[in-house]
Amino acid sequence: MPDFVGLLRRLTEAGVEFVLVGGLAAAAHGSSLITQDVDVCIRLGAENLNRLQHALRGLDPTHRMAQPPIPFQHDAKVLGSFRNVYLRTRLGQLDCLGEILGIGDFSAVIERSVEIDLNGAVCRVLSLDALIAAKSAMKRDRDLLAVEQLRKLKSLREG
Repeated sequence: MPDFVGLLRRLTEAGVEFVLVGGLAAAAHGSSLITQDVDVCIRLGAENLNRLQHALRGLDPTHRMAQPPIPFQHDAKVLGSFRNVYLRTRLGQLDCLGEILGIGDFSAVIERSVEIDLNGAVCRVLSLDALIAAKSAMKRDRDLLAVEQLRKLKSLREG
């Protein structure tokens, strides 16, 4: 069974620079939709991705898009070449994205984030308005459903 909060706690404790985006970010804002993974926008580069490797030690991280899966263990040169990283760990799936459609790269994403405490894992989460923009830009059915819920949540908060 996934432990998304445990995964986020590990990232935070290792000093990984990230912003929670996607379905879990929607849930953090009150959405009732269920997600199967943790999506984060991450500062790309060898130093931050090395922190990510450190955070995931002992969780058997593998690149889930590779067949057969390849362990997530790389030197600085390889880490510096990544644009996105899609991982499977013992705590659940983790998608690390270099940019978010409708928002931009990590610098733009972090500017449009807020700090939220998720059961003891304090982290940056895409703001409600930014999440609506990102989900709208994706244009997938499940994202558009999330947009409807997020707009209703926003309306209730502005009440």
